[in-house]
Amino acid sequence: MKSASNTLPDTPPNAVTAGIDWARDDHAVCIVDDRGRQRARTMVDHTASGLSALVRFLGRHGVGEVAIERPDGPVIDALLAAKLTVVVISPNQVKNLRGRYGSAGNKDDRFDAFVLADTLRTDRPRLRALVPDTEETVALRHACRARKDLVNHRVVVTNQLRAHLRNVFPGAVGLFAALDSAISLAFISRFTSQAQADWLTPTRLAAWLAKHGYSGKKDPAVLHAHLTGAPRGLTGPTAKTQAGITRAYLAVAATLAEQITTLTTQIEAQLAAHTDAHIFTSLPRSGTVRAARLLAEIGDCRGKFPTPESLACLAGVAPSTRQSGKARAVTFRWACDKQLRDAVTDFAGDSRHDNPWAAQLYKRAIDRGHDHPHAVRILARAWLFVIWHCWQNNTAYDPDRHQALQRLLTQQNRAA
Repeated sequence: MKSASNTLPDTPPNAVTAGIDWARDDHAVCIVDDRGRQRARTMVDHTASGLSALVRFLGRHGVGEVAIERPDGPVIDALLAAKLTVVVISPNQVKNLRGRYGSAGNKDDRFDAFVLADTLRTDRPRLRALVPDTEETVALRHACRARKDLVNHRVVVTNQLRAHLRNVFPGAVGLFAALDSAISLAFISRFTSQAQADWLTPTRLAAWLAKHGYSGKKDPAVLHAHLTGAPRGLTGPTAKTQAGITRAYLAVAATLAEQITTLTTQIEAQLAAHTDAHIFTSLPRSGTVRAARLLAEIGDCRGKFPTPESLACLAGVAPSTRQSGKARAVTFRWACDKQLRDAVTDFAGDSRHDNPWAAQLYKRAIDRGHDHPHAVRILARAWLFVIWHCWQNNTAYDPDRHQALQRLLTQQNRAA
């Protein structure tokens, strides 16, 4: 667990700084001295030998600090392995910083490398060195993001399957609570067309449901009425052709469901072995995957977020204020870590169903006229202040020590 400060020294080592403009195939490198004059520049390939050449090039010129636009990847790994200080400057910042050196606004990789190096020289008090999370946290982050991607793919495939079935077999749509549920996929796999579904009677459907362990609350007669009451699907040779398309969608959906389950099991094991698991699993309605996402996106490097405000800003749940003269606008914060924002708002939106304090904050935001997403961001910001203190102190969330929650409970008890 890391808590080292990531503040930069007043002057860079050997009075030189470097900037790297990252690209897919090659990278532009620029080195400037303490007066902002270009000392050297080069291009290196995105290969093992190219990254080795990059490290040697920086070493020959005495570089100890490097500015770059992204916080991860093979380039970062190579720089950190060489014991170099890495400073991340976002692409949006670089875009704005180009105006320092001219008004043309042209995009050039070599020029951007110079901008990065010179900004690292001039803006040191506002920059922070990258302190990476532990390997366990990085691995958990990759697993959680991969699972999220697969879930999004499953949603896309399910929507495609639904649109397809509305044309060829409408009765299968809405038969069960979720089209991508296990019982729904099993039903469509067995009855891929209207002709096959016509064989069913309430008794036969009841027997099939019992065989497949159906645990829903709908009576088989009601489900059969849904099948017969829906518009008729295709029959005949055309139905057989369309059934092949149905099976193709089902195969993709089944594969996605299987891999999501596999990743979920892996995430559970990784979370259980993590030293910070007790902090995030203690949050209300955090579950396993949600707690793992929060931990993975916030990380375990305490020095990365010296204040709860810094965490809230990066998560995009703190508004952006712009003021000029008498005009003042408080707007949505677009520049943020969108993975972190998604994890935090997902947790906050569900926490209101289990935590009275969260429910009250959400209700107050709604009563002030905010829509649901805005109210959830307001609640997420409040939760991040709580999470930050638990995270910094390495303690689990305890409702009995949550003073705002206890005051609300006391007021509710008195009113009762």
